[in-house]
Amino acid sequence: MARLVAVAGLALVVGLLLGIGWTSLQRSAQSPEARAVSEPQQPAPSTAPAISEPPSPRRVLTVASSVPTTAPQIGSMAVAAAEKLARISDGMLELQLNEPGTLAPNQELLDRVAAGEIDAVWASTHLFAARDSVFWLFSAVPFGPPAGEYLAWLAYGGGQELMDTSFARFGIKPVVCTVLPPASGGWFRREITDTADLKGLKMRVMGIGARVMERVGVDVVSMGGGDTFYALQSGAIEAAAFSLPAIDLRFGFDKAAGHYYFPGWQQQSSLISLLFNARVWEGLSEAQRGQIGTVCGDNIRESLADGEVQQVKALKTIRKKGVAIHTFPPPVLQALRQSWGQVVREESAANPEFSKAWDALAGFRDSYAEWRGLGYLP
Repeated sequence: MARLVAVAGLALVVGLLLGIGWTSLQRSAQSPEARAVSEPQQPAPSTAPAISEPPSPRRVLTVASSVPTTAPQIGSMAVAAAEKLARISDGMLELQLNEPGTLAPNQELLDRVAAGEIDAVWASTHLFAARDSVFWLFSAVPFGPPAGEYLAWLAYGGGQELMDTSFARFGIKPVVCTVLPPASGGWFRREITDTADLKGLKMRVMGIGARVMERVGVDVVSMGGGDTFYALQSGAIEAAAFSLPAIDLRFGFDKAAGHYYFPGWQQQSSLISLLFNARVWEGLSEAQRGQIGTVCGDNIRESLADGEVQQVKALKTIRKKGVAIHTFPPPVLQALRQSWGQVVREESAANPEFSKAWDALAGFRDSYAEWRGLGYLP
């Protein structure tokens, strides 16, 4: 009986092996097409597109410009930013620019943006320095850094983080969107040979530069840009610090005074920013925020390059009109620099936010000084 079981088991094993061999032979003899039919089919890799986020809805952001959009650079770069953003977003994100005063007076714009009544403002941040003097340091700094150094501090020296923190207290997100070259030192009806010529001089100066001028004896007059030309032309004031040569020429200052001074110690470079309501900014998609950043980065490139060319052209025209172009005597610049140091000490003592930002900027400039001295021609 045991022998019969063993034989039967052996026969079963042989049969299985023969069956497997036969099946393999059958498959090898089949054509590729036949094998494809007879063999189990593996699922093909999926070619369906990956599920992505739905496209962002079209957004039109209401922007109040603090300067006329027709003004060279300070306004025209706002138009450039709007046009570039419309193109890069294929019309899905737009800046609707509004001229000064149409949505609110300039002095109210910070509060209107913070409240969400306006989506954003196009402005140099010194416009709001009455609310917090730290805003001076994110627009133009007397005896401050030229454009390259200023941008380096913002991007890699902690400046942007300080700027973000300063504006976050007002519910605003700042994005630097244009950088201007140096301003002029001002227009004078008579020549300036030393600091004594500044004593009692009635001069239109705005911003923190006015505080510097006061300390060297200037009789500072505050007035809007539209009134400055007529006041200087009529002799109501004797001097005026206004803007870049190209902008000064546009306003006709060559017809109001015969002496034009440089350098613009009060504005070696100047930042113009888009100031967004923080909730509006956070409500944009990551792609939309990236588009705004890309556009503003390109605006900075364009404003720097075009700004240099525009000043060259403007100076040639101004000189042809018979204006005498001067540089300030060294003793005058030295007195102004010392005066600026006094203003910094006073403001640092009065405002911890100013002190913090100033210390950061000054520290960066100290660390940069060796490279500036070694790498660049004097």
